[in-house]
Amino acid sequence: MVDRQNRVGSKFGGGGVSSAQQTERERKDRLRALALETIDLAKDPYLMRNHLGTYECKLCLTLHTNEANYLSHTQGKKHQAGLARRAAMEAKLARQRGDTDVMMPLRSTASGLQRAEPKVKIGRPGYEVSKSRDPETNARCLTFELHYPEIDDATSRQPRHRFMSAYEQRVETPPDRNYQYLLVACEPYETVAFKIPNEPIDRGEGRFVTNWDVDGKIFTLTLHFLEGQTPKE
Repeated sequence: MVDRQNRVGSKFGGGGVSSAQQTERERKDRLRALALETIDLAKDPYLMRNHLGTYECKLCLTLHTNEANYLSHTQGKKHQAGLARRAAMEAKLARQRGDTDVMMPLRSTASGLQRAEPKVKIGRPGYEVSKSRDPETNARCLTFELHYPEIDDATSRQPRHRFMSAYEQRVETPPDRNYQYLLVACEPYETVAFKIPNEPIDRGEGRFVTNWDVDGKIFTLTLHFLEGQTPKE
């Protein structure tokens, strides 16, 4: 309790006149106490307790003496602005993943307002990779052959592929800009990625070929590298 007996302008025993600063401080204390009773800080992804017994905000990189002080920080402008920036960044990444999703053409948009049911994966497809050189240009050549024997309707489901830079993936850190990844996806199999040199690929006629064998359920992709050119960044 705050002693208000001896404040200027107050009668003896009347409790005194509280200043605007004191009133605001008491209001924040009440809100902080109420929040501690209703908010589960154990589920806060940005709260971390260090070896010194103090608390850190991983979003704002600030230190706090106790949970109440951290909770007061979460209501401030700096933390709220950080949350807004993080939400905007995640929304942008989600849109980028949606734009570059190799399985997007196979998904129906009719049930956009309905929650999609989780799809069961049946493992990785069998694959073979062979290296060779073009007999005329001596350019390096890679051939990828993937087997999808468990696909029910091979006529309506064709494997999709795309190239991904080293900076998009989150498996190998730090990313090596000397390599890129070839992704091949076909439901209900898991998406597989092949690590290949980050060098220009020849897109000329007959130099980059894909084939989907409906009867054998085998997907083949053959590519040639452009020799003597600077790798992409």
